[in-house]
Amino acid sequence: MSVVARLEGHALRPEHELAALLEQASADGAVVSFAGIARPFSKDGVTVARLVLEHHPTLTRQSLEDIAVDAATRFDVSHVRVVHRCGEIRAGEPIVFAGVASQHRRAAFNAADCLMDRLKTEAIFWKREIGEAGSEWIEATEADYSDRDRWG
Repeated sequence: MSVVARLEGHALRPEHELAALLEQASADGAVVSFAGIARPFSKDGVTVARLVLEHHPTLTRQSLEDIAVDAATRFDVSHVRVVHRCGEIRAGEPIVFAGVASQHRRAAFNAADCLMDRLKTEAIFWKREIGEAGSEWIEATEADYSDRDRWG
């Protein structure tokens, strides 16, 4: 089993991350991947030009690694790859890549879904949206926590 959990301070290339995962997963039967994109609108519909993800180099990296390792051990998967942007991200740019390889599709889908629910609520970032309304700190929503709580 392999686990990759990385902070990325520059442009995230989901296609490169997927290619690396596919290369590792040549003996598996399923690969599931997710690429999250920085949205151009806030939850209130206000235009957002960029998202700023402030982080602590050690704590944030460790939170990503803990979430990835938990998914790798909790589900019957062979490879987990999580790459998360930090710093300033323009609307429309990739912000996160989560990929999982497994012998069977259900384990890969469940692990990827769980990864994203936990990344959204537990990864250590301080998030600000910057746009036409100025700068506003954002937090995970009740729905985000409800999604995460499905996993126990």
